[in-house]
Amino acid sequence: MTSASTTSAPGADAGTDDDHWHPQQVTALAVVAVCGVLVALTQSILIPVLGAIQADLGSSTTGTEWLLTSTLLVAAVAVPVFGRLGDLYGKRRMLLVATLALVVGSMVCALADSIGVMIVGRAITGASAAAIPLGISLIGQVLPAKRAGSGIALVSATLGIGGALGLPLAALVAEHSDYHVLFWICVAGGAATFLGIWVALTEAPLTGHGRMDLPGAVLLAAALVSLLLPLAEATTWGWGDPRTIGLLVLAAALLAAFVLVERRVASPLVDLVVNARPSLLLTNIASLCVGFALFAMLIGTATYVQAPAASGYGFGSSVLASGMAMLPSGLAMLALSPVSAILSARFGPKITLAIGGSVVALGFLSRIVFVDSFTQIVIGTTIVGAGTGIAYAAMPSLILRAAPSDELAAANGLNTLARSVGSSLASAIGGTLLAAQTIALGSAELPSLSAYRTLFAICGGAALLAALIALLIPVDERQPASADA
Repeated sequence: MTSASTTSAPGADAGTDDDHWHPQQVTALAVVAVCGVLVALTQSILIPVLGAIQADLGSSTTGTEWLLTSTLLVAAVAVPVFGRLGDLYGKRRMLLVATLALVVGSMVCALADSIGVMIVGRAITGASAAAIPLGISLIGQVLPAKRAGSGIALVSATLGIGGALGLPLAALVAEHSDYHVLFWICVAGGAATFLGIWVALTEAPLTGHGRMDLPGAVLLAAALVSLLLPLAEATTWGWGDPRTIGLLVLAAALLAAFVLVERRVASPLVDLVVNARPSLLLTNIASLCVGFALFAMLIGTATYVQAPAASGYGFGSSVLASGMAMLPSGLAMLALSPVSAILSARFGPKITLAIGGSVVALGFLSRIVFVDSFTQIVIGTTIVGAGTGIAYAAMPSLILRAAPSDELAAANGLNTLARSVGSSLASAIGGTLLAAQTIALGSAELPSLSAYRTLFAICGGAALLAALIALLIPVDERQPASADA
């Protein structure tokens, strides 16, 4: 399963001719990037078709929402665990396992005839979220120094690209076909990607040492579930519900216990000493802020443009049109990931992250001010997507510089987890805010324009905070400067 790689360290030279992309390098990067898009796409692909699934399977609203919640919870646990396993036993090996989870979970959903079975399938699919940080770490090791930066930037940006493309794809399928087609697309794409990883990628040399920290994994899993479950259900339960308060208190207690355990074991799941260093800690906090802004943009666009014109802001758009409004933002993320790599090579990744955060804030300012036409909404959303692409693509370069080589996959996993926690916070806070400030249209209640503007202002503030935090990240020269090229 493990074969020799042409590199021995992240971003090290893989050959003597680094001035041109070789076919093997292009293939390896394409396979990992497509895998990243597919995995990220599963996070948003069901949002436009939840109503159709509920009607078809005869499930309750709460049961249907668990199709999203189950994926979120399993993903949160799988990302750090798979990252550590990748450092110990091989990143390619764990990338194959994560991709297999995508195929199996999607197939279970495609064949499901009840909401319970589909929830199980979505839970299995959640484990595939680990593919993105594993792919980032693997590409950073198997590509030569002059190609590693742009390759890492592209794979990192797929987390946003897939999320933005999932909505228009799902809306298109919902308009012209059956929602099961979405799952079969993931099955086919995942199977092709699994084969591509098997054929095109070689295993990087193992640098991790020690063994898997099972007590730490159990504690972290319990803490993350206790944290993310009430965030996912906050709009339904309410912030004052005993379940919400109790789980958040339990999450704090479990995280404290996790810290105590990790400080005492010889081979921790998360090296708290390393990850508490300002270079990594500040990067992860900035990542959380950008993740918050991106997801709030997703939930604040589809419903916004679908609202009737009588709301004072909506355009009465169809599900398909609202999904297509997100398409330019996904394309902007894809187009600007190589630009982010160039900026990181020229000015350093911390400056690039600050630029990305500032562009995101500018996009949300546009969403607050310009509300008169569908085109203005698309332009504002595209600006947010462009900034997100630049920011997301810069983050792994900061991780690459600061994290020890034997903990690279775990460090990238923690960074991806920070983005996911930001998205969960956006869902909870955004859902609560939009439900609290409403207007009545006949018998229906819709979020008011001021509610959306408040949400966008919070998002813009989060993006600016990410930019300011990025400027405070100290330069860590553990890796040579060429690692960002």
